[in-house]
Order: sequence, then C-alpha cells, then structure tokens
Amino acid sequence: MKDQAVPYFTFNGQAEEALNYYKEIFEGEITNRQTFGEADFETPSEMDDRLMHARFKKGPLFFMVSDSFLDQPVQIGSNISMALEMDSPEEIETIYKRLQEKGTVIMELQDTFWGATFAKVKDPYGITWDLNYTKE
Repeated sequence: MKDQAVPYFTFNGQAEEALNYYKEIFEGEITNRQTFGEADFETPSEMDDRLMHARFKKGPLFFMVSDSFLDQPVQIGSNISMALEMDSPEEIETIYKRLQEKGTVIMELQDTFWGATFAKVKDPYGITWDLNYTKE
C-alpha cells in the first residue's frame, strides 16, 4: 500500500457544509471537489448538488468526504470508512478477495470513470474499507 489508511467521512447531504466548517476550524484546503451532478456517473437528479468526493488537507491532517446516496443514508458512528490506495492491480485484487471472504461487499471490484479500480467492503467487525488503485 502506498500510504497510511485515510479516514473517509460520509454525510447525509451535509458534506459541503462540514467541509466548510473544517476549513474554517483548521484553515486547510479543499481539493478534488466534485458533485454527483458533475460526475460521469448516473444518479437521480435530486443528488446533483450532493458531494460525490472531496479531499481536505492541512499539513499532516488529511481526510476525504462524500455524501451518501439518497437510498443509503448513514447513521452517526457508521459514517466513517478507511480508504487505502493500493500499489498494484494484484494488490487490490488480493486484499479485496481476502476482505470479501468474511465481509460484505458494498461495491464490487470494478474499473471506474475516475481512472481507478475500486471496491468497498465492510469487514466482519463493521469497518468499511475503500480500496482504490489509480491506473497509470
């Protein structure tokens, strides 16, 4: 794996508000901000203004955020996942297969429109892992 696991916060439509709050508190930078409406990903029009993905950075403080799908609201306490950036296609496949053995697949391992291979799996202890391999 390339780096330490990164906290990924999911909100029920308040991601933009939360990001601006964290920016004010920590005086950091918001990058890679994209709404569902801006993404090349089919979603209901009611989701157009919701954040699909954004990154927050201030020195060593780094986390990512998104809003949930309308039909998959999150509960406080279950709205954090751990994002891992993988080093190779083989590594993401290996980790994905191991996690899915006893875990619950939320999003199958697949190629994405953002130029990566991605999967989301909840392990048997309730931790959700976002696995990402950015293609060269």
